[in-house]
Amino acid sequence: MSLSLGKSFDRNYTMRVPFLDGFYDIGVFFNKKSNFLLFRVDPEFPNKATVPSSNKITMFKNLESSFFSETFLDLHNYRNTSLDIMNQFQGINSDYQYDVSFVFNETLNLAKVDVGGKALFDTLTLYGLTLTAFPSEFIFVVAERQNIVKRLNKKIVRTTGVQIATSPAIELLNEYHKQQNTVDMFMQPKTIIPSDTKETIKLSDE
Repeated sequence: MSLSLGKSFDRNYTMRVPFLDGFYDIGVFFNKKSNFLLFRVDPEFPNKATVPSSNKITMFKNLESSFFSETFLDLHNYRNTSLDIMNQFQGINSDYQYDVSFVFNETLNLAKVDVGGKALFDTLTLYGLTLTAFPSEFIFVVAERQNIVKRLNKKIVRTTGVQIATSPAIELLNEYHKQQNTVDMFMQPKTIIPSDTKETIKLSDE
């Protein structure tokens, strides 16, 4: 199926990722002069007509809306006069270092930009992660675009993600997410509400 990109996208980087007994070709479309990102996912199985119906593909413009990101990933947000960073991938939460593993980590240097006498690189970075229990049934790709806006002397960092998973892998992910929410609720400081107290009688009132 053809994909009409318009003028917002002028570059494409494609990866072939093994999944079950086939592959998915994951294309990342972007523009060298902006932080726009878009995914295209095409199945490559021995018989395309028999692509498992349990395979679910979900794209996340906001990584914080993903159960996988919310549970397993450390994300970084920061803003000042020269940086505008939203949901930059920092790493795997240390509590889950044995539950999640890397599949790939690739960076494309698109341009070298001189800003105030300092050389900065305009980049596209791709992180591929999987659940250790389902290495051939789960893949989560984080695409990070670092765009240097020279007229503003600013680096803008934006991320997006795509998840491909079978139903059993999604069920396990949901269990992890539920368990993490339970832990978070337990760790939240509790507000102690004082019980009703009797009216205080002052000596001056006797």
